Amino acid sequence: MDRDALADFLVHRRNGLQPGDVGLGAGPRRRAAGLRREEVAQLAAMSTDYYTRLEQRRGPQPSTQMLASLARALRLTAEERDYLFRVAGHSAPDRTGRPGHVAPGLLRVLDRLTDTPAMILSALGEALVQNVPARALFGDAGRWTGLMRSGIYRWFVDPDGERGLYPEQDRDRQSRAQVASLRAAYGAMGPRSAAGELVRELSRRSPEFVRLWEAQEVGRRFEDHKVLVHPELGPIEVDCQALFTEDESQILLVLTAAPHTEDAGKLALLSVLGTERFAGA
Repeated sequence: MDRDALADFLVHRRNGLQPGDVGLGAGPRRRAAGLRREEVAQLAAMSTDYYTRLEQRRGPQPSTQMLASLARALRLTAEERDYLFRVAGHSAPDRTGRPGHVAPGLLRVLDRLTDTPAMILSALGEALVQNVPARALFGDAGRWTGLMRSGIYRWFVDPDGERGLYPEQDRDRQSRAQVASLRAAYGAMGPRSAAGELVRELSRRSPEFVRLWEAQEVGRRFEDHKVLVHPELGPIEVDCQALFTEDESQILLVLTAAPHTEDAGKLALLSVLGTERFAGA
């Protein structure tokens, strides 16, 4: 662990960011250049004291999970993230495995979307980051681990939980779309990848998946008009728009409703519902 290099890098990256770059308000009496230490700590879900000790060259060696959180908080590129890991005394993460680093360009867009559901997904349907309205609509994806992180996997192995968000008459179409999306990821990632692992496990556990997999449909359909059913607000008619990274490994999915409609009002309420739930928790 190179404490000097780690501290210098953290300070430089923190000073190079403004609150608006990470979705924070500037607030009154701001004197420091860039972000405050407590703001970085908040974004990385760590204590301010712990982060401060890292910048002061006296903290313990951060774990890989902590470094991944810092990389996301500081909006690091993949190359900058790798450097952060190495000066902290760890090997750079494997870029061919499951995604752990979120594309900074998508994060910058997500930071500005506060009044409508939006989230960043992996090619395997894993929610990597959600804003407050998205968590209120879909639930907090952070509770899932292992294969259950994939919404495609949950769709077939936990249908009672995952499919409740969709009207019954739309579930067959969604099943086909889930399998077609997984086949696209499988073609890009290969049989020995995380996509291949999902295919093998779903083939073992779900006859429905096997039947749809044999249909050989391929495609990623995110731009769509659909109805989602919220347990408290009821049906919400939404339009889905998707923004992909260049290699199509991550997708920013944004849900909107026609202006001045009841559905738009329901989407606005999600921000309030989400905030109240998290405050209560």
